[in-house]
Amino acid sequence: MTAERADRTRARAEEARNVAMAGVVDRNIEALLARRQAQARERSSQERVANAITNFTGSMTFVYIHLAIFGTWILWNVGVLGLPPFDESLVVLAMVASVEAIFLSTFVLISQNRMTAQADERAELDLQVGLLTEHEVTRLVTMVAAIARSLDLAEADDPEIPELEQDVRPEEVMDALQAVEDEAS
Repeated sequence: MTAERADRTRARAEEARNVAMAGVVDRNIEALLARRQAQARERSSQERVANAITNFTGSMTFVYIHLAIFGTWILWNVGVLGLPPFDESLVVLAMVASVEAIFLSTFVLISQNRMTAQADERAELDLQVGLLTEHEVTRLVTMVAAIARSLDLAEADDPEIPELEQDVRPEEVMDALQAVEDEAS
């Protein structure tokens, strides 16, 4: 009966952790969604138009429309449809396709610039969260090491602890990475 009671206690504790974790996860999801919605509202009308065009041109509907238009244009002008040609050499078709490609590539670049800016923001956030987490873990290591020393535990003499108690300086990490990259090239 004691094992059964312990299992129920563990199950309730796990359930409580899951509920607490779900609350944190829900809060984080809501915060991220709110941020995305705010960013979407802050976009200029030009960005919205460019994004809509890029989304459409990246769809199969766009491909099907082009197959239909260009296919009909070519079949018409090579005489397969029996209609009088209006672009026998298909030069106008080539010009239309070239101009379209110029505009579409511009819209794609605009969207890529926006996505790059968003990726940069996320990377900056990840870096800040990582640095904060590292700082908090360093403080925890310092506190646990102090507790281990006060309790005269052997783990307090681990030679790695003094190094773990030091804050990581991002500029030193970046300098070390740069040095390794310089040596490799």
